[in-house]
Amino acid sequence: MKSLEYYMSLPYRLEIVPDPYEGGYAIQYPDLPGCITTGETIEEALENAEDAKKAWLTAALEDGIRINEPGSLEQYSGQFKLRIPKSLHRDLAERAKEEGISMNQYCLYLLSQNRTA
Repeated sequence: MKSLEYYMSLPYRLEIVPDPYEGGYAIQYPDLPGCITTGETIEEALENAEDAKKAWLTAALEDGIRINEPGSLEQYSGQFKLRIPKSLHRDLAERAKEEGISMNQYCLYLLSQNRTA
């Protein structure tokens, strides 16, 4: 059986989401279902996240709940090919040019903005 220290040392991915209605930030660990916390500042939210992760892992170990380890990125290259309509390609290229960045950077920006939606 793996220890609390083992799981605490793993690089779990966390997601930080600003709360536009009440202020502050919410943090969750996607690999640890239900492990969520908040904070008024990012710093406070990050401190609370460590405490929440430790409490979640401790309870899971005590209750014999299966603990997921962080997902591996080794199977992903970071590249994919996508066919799009020529008109969309033109629109993306023009918008990227207006922003002064490459189309790849612009598309990455758009994808990352929609990832938290």
